[in-house]
Amino acid sequence: MKKGIRILTLVLSLVMIFAFIGCTKETPNTQTGDNGAAGGKKYKVGLSMNTLNNPFFVDAKNGVQKAADENNVELIVTDAQNSAATQVSDIENLIAQKPDLIIIDPADSDAIVAAVESCNAANIPVITMDRESNGGEVVAHIGFNAIKSGNIAGEYIAEQLKGKTDAKIVEIQGIMGTNVAQNRSKGFNEIMEKNNLKVIARQAADFDRAKAMTVMENILQANPEIDAVYASNDEMALGALEAIKAAGRLDDIILVGCDAIDQSLEKIRDGEMEATIAEPPYFLGKQALETGLAVLKGETVEKSVILDNQLVTKENVDTLKTRD
Repeated sequence: MKKGIRILTLVLSLVMIFAFIGCTKETPNTQTGDNGAAGGKKYKVGLSMNTLNNPFFVDAKNGVQKAADENNVELIVTDAQNSAATQVSDIENLIAQKPDLIIIDPADSDAIVAAVESCNAANIPVITMDRESNGGEVVAHIGFNAIKSGNIAGEYIAEQLKGKTDAKIVEIQGIMGTNVAQNRSKGFNEIMEKNNLKVIARQAADFDRAKAMTVMENILQANPEIDAVYASNDEMALGALEAIKAAGRLDDIILVGCDAIDQSLEKIRDGEMEATIAEPPYFLGKQALETGLAVLKGETVEKSVILDNQLVTKENVDTLKTRD
């Protein structure tokens, strides 16, 4: 009887030992992962937009959101409404929410430096897109070659005016506190000088449609002869177009924009605009978020990621891809 009790005790002890071993075996950790994909860690990313009152930047935000949705990333979006001071405040608020990363599209390349430095102090990596920051530590910048865009616009106009030595050209500039506006203007004027073409009027309209319309109205009144207008974004080109149409001078003026937003593409199809330079903002946004995920995974990324840009005219407007 005692022997039977001892055997039963031994068996029970062995069962308990094996059960303990089974419980202590390591099980897969579903709370960690390489990215924000389902079943992995969910990253939190802040997106500070300079404005969402412009189709270009709305499309850029949509590209970021698309990539965030595809990777199970929580995205917090702010809109500075073109105010550098508001954007600095927006970023301070984002920092307080302790995101894993902040993507910034600066309202002003100089004014944003203090906000980037605040992110640096909080050990939050920063990516800039479209416009650069002139200081602070940025892990990557995603953008287009703005000088090249200006070159392309200038070359197109020079080709259209080939042989016309007394051509009269107007340039409508963007926010000159940004590197994008500065470089688009620089690239355009390089080609004007190379071809001995005269820019008879040059004025900033801050990338704004309504301001560009007013600027163009004044230039049209002061200049009875204009052969071509280059507006360094499509919003300004569309504003200039309204002024040109109201003045009855649509057939006399070559109009070129930049960005390839939907409305400008329609105007090219209709023959009211001659060309734009494609810098698809949707893909800009997607690339910014995808680069940010690579940073968070510890991968090495390029400090400057430059996306392709190209001339868009009536000949190729219907083959241009602007979204997935």
